[in-house]
Amino acid sequence: MEQIKVMVNGIPGNMAVNVAKHVINDSMFELIPYALTGPEITETEYTLDSTVISLIHPQESDKAIAEIKEKENYFVSVDYSHPSSVNSNAGFYCKYNLPFVMGTTGGDRKLLEDTVCSSSIPAVIAQNMAKQIVGFQAMMEYAAKTFPDLFKGYSLEIKESHQKGKADTSGTAKAMIGYFNDLGTPFSENDITKERDPEVQKNVWGIPEEYLEGHGWHTYTLVSSDKTVRFAFSHNVNGRDVYAKGTLDAVSYIDKKVKAGEKGKVYTMIDVLKGRN
Repeated sequence: MEQIKVMVNGIPGNMAVNVAKHVINDSMFELIPYALTGPEITETEYTLDSTVISLIHPQESDKAIAEIKEKENYFVSVDYSHPSSVNSNAGFYCKYNLPFVMGTTGGDRKLLEDTVCSSSIPAVIAQNMAKQIVGFQAMMEYAAKTFPDLFKGYSLEIKESHQKGKADTSGTAKAMIGYFNDLGTPFSENDITKERDPEVQKNVWGIPEEYLEGHGWHTYTLVSSDKTVRFAFSHNVNGRDVYAKGTLDAVSYIDKKVKAGEKGKVYTMIDVLKGRN
């Protein structure tokens, strides 16, 4: 079976490095030893196990990608960069006809989708790459559509905790707001309780110390107006492997779409889970 070539952008960021490790260790894939990186990175190389990855800075990206494409006729790009780079990176991928998986949260999501739809490439775009969490979101979406105002009159609390370096509010938590709004609970992004302090995470939340630098803990709590009924939904992820595994599934999915001739189309992780055409 021919390996799928993958370029992971955002190295030396933790999530990008984790995905690159999974690519190296999976016989279905081959890692392209180049990575787009941010303007704040001064290094020109990153060594991952025995693989030396050349880091491409923004001012070098146009020239570098032309040279890479001369060597590598086709590959799938994976983006785990910074929220501030989401739209510019997507524009770059579309400009150079690089099908991609966007795992980075933030940015202008409408513009992101529009950029792909007006291009000649397909892409998987998702706020969360963990398949099980995406499945949970799908269940909440079904409930919201099937039982509108089910929790009308209930108060809602959303709490999320991620590693100190995560710059933005969890995209998953933000996505859940819409479902709860349809279920009858008024809530906005500004109401989310966001924790980034390692001491609070360890001593109050009880997050294991070895995962303080890589975790995603979420709790959604609903309480009736008379305080007699309480519902709580939680998904606590330690480490980053579950996201990396989902990302590789998305890479395999978009590879099939490219080979089927799909162009200018956005897919989600729900599509990946269903294997949807």
